[in-house]
Amino acid sequence: MPPAVVLVTGVSRWLGGALAAELAADPAIGRVIGVDTVPPAPEVLRHLGRTEFVRADIRSPLIAKVIESASVDTVVHMNISATPAAAGGRVSMKELNVIGTMQLLAACQRSPAVERLVLKSTSAVYGASPRDPAVFTEAMQARRVPAGGFAQDSLDIEGYVRSFARRRPDVGVAVLRFTNLIGPRIDSLLSGFLRMPVVPTALGYDARVQLLHEDDAVAVLRQAALGDFVGTVNVGASGTVLLSQAIRRLGRVPLPVPQPAMGTVRKLARRVRLVDGSVEWSPEQMRLLNFGRVVDTRVLREEFGYTPRYSTAEALADYADTVSPVVRPELVGDVTGAARSVVGAVAGGVHAVHAVVRGRHRPAPPVPGLRAVRDA
Repeated sequence: MPPAVVLVTGVSRWLGGALAAELAADPAIGRVIGVDTVPPAPEVLRHLGRTEFVRADIRSPLIAKVIESASVDTVVHMNISATPAAAGGRVSMKELNVIGTMQLLAACQRSPAVERLVLKSTSAVYGASPRDPAVFTEAMQARRVPAGGFAQDSLDIEGYVRSFARRRPDVGVAVLRFTNLIGPRIDSLLSGFLRMPVVPTALGYDARVQLLHEDDAVAVLRQAALGDFVGTVNVGASGTVLLSQAIRRLGRVPLPVPQPAMGTVRKLARRVRLVDGSVEWSPEQMRLLNFGRVVDTRVLREEFGYTPRYSTAEALADYADTVSPVVRPELVGDVTGAARSVVGAVAGGVHAVHAVVRGRHRPAPPVPGLRAVRDA
């Protein structure tokens, strides 16, 4: 039986708006309520159909009033930020992700009308390290537990959702662990990184990348909201590509540099505006691009009942149609050496100037009783 009232958080983003539009187009669903802290962009708003937008912060108790007054029976939680810059800093990001989820779950627990909860989680909870297995199943845990950022927030959120499921066993709870999303319309962390004309990579590493097309992501979310699957499921496309293959197929220029130099390359890339501030260079993102991560999708196909339409290679190809190549893919290798030389020369100049300045201005001797402290 279709749900009577569905509430979707994070509706102002592309994926949340696309899901709300899909649900609103189904006449069997009574009402679709979209919640976010900011109004949807005009292009998103045009596709929302009969979705009722409510401007509310899930960190506020107001969300409980929305759920209770509308007699919401299905909640799809997607308002989880992956970028500190977009959320107003790391502190605001953690508050939105963790505190917001706690408030939302508390509201769901108090409402007897809630019958189903769907959480859009991430495969980042498995971490990324050289000790990882070839393929992660839903029963596995991270070999190296994420120490912060989006991955740590997602681990905390899943823990709170499991506690909620124990307190409300009458509510069907589905946790969807998505791999990296890509497509012609969605703006994801990986697509932003691969959009750079020169893509820096760690020398000696070539990660396996598993993707999921945006259309498959919307289809899985819709089926989770309308279906009866309960439990945790990995959501990813079949097959993988190497990071070097992805860069070549998009016509970008790869720039392998030693791992310790990645910080310098990052600063140079932003200084010369090869990349804007929205592209993530967090430690967890860099580990993913070094070691990769692949998840098993048997549960998705056999128990959840969905087979992605696009493979990883096909999803990448669909995204490539919207990206203007810097060079033809067959010529990428020819320009890599030149790009490395240019960046190396610039980096060398920066270090040379720094050495001269450091030599002329010697640091003051340390004050007794004090010790240096470095941020984690």
